[in-house]
Amino acid sequence: MVATERNFESSKVGSRLRQERERRGMSLRELARRVGVSPSLVSQIELDRVNPSVSTLYALVSELGMTMSDVFGDVPQAAPRINRSRDTDDDSLVTRPDTRRVINLASGVRWERLTPGPDERVDFLEVIYEPSGHSTDARRPLRHDGHEYGLITSGILHATVGFDTFELVPGDSIAFDSSEPHLYWNDTGQDVHAVWAVVHGQPGLA
Repeated sequence: MVATERNFESSKVGSRLRQERERRGMSLRELARRVGVSPSLVSQIELDRVNPSVSTLYALVSELGMTMSDVFGDVPQAAPRINRSRDTDDDSLVTRPDTRRVINLASGVRWERLTPGPDERVDFLEVIYEPSGHSTDARRPLRHDGHEYGLITSGILHATVGFDTFELVPGDSIAFDSSEPHLYWNDTGQDVHAVWAVVHGQPGLA
């Protein structure tokens, strides 16, 4: 599929979540209780044996006081970048497709970070939904801090925000307050690609 063609390694989010939980002196069971999932699931996520859903990842990050930039991490896992600019030797402002940081999530969702480094004010991503991919556990709406902006670049994505449902096709964009209950799903046989930004009202909150 398109989502895996570039064949680069996904970020291992579990170890970062575990390190922050342990730094805060919080037990695995207590974190699971606060987030509303089983201790077994948290353990599997921390061991990178299970990919969290979008909603579970947001809940864990929020409870631990982290940002999505913290979860992506800063150490590149891809091959060294090749400078293709004729005008400068500094490629630090550019993110090449084969150097993006990546998180594979449950339910057929993939996040590729579009910034060359962390940014606590905004999550700027390409989001790929595989066929039957959806954003939340059991299609329960998600709510979190910030304002959300999305642009569909290929495929057809269905979105529900509050009580309204939309069919988004290439060229369509959507913008709303992320505190509104929302979810996305792909019920077609083709991948959906979208450019997404979540702008946080309070830097440091996911």
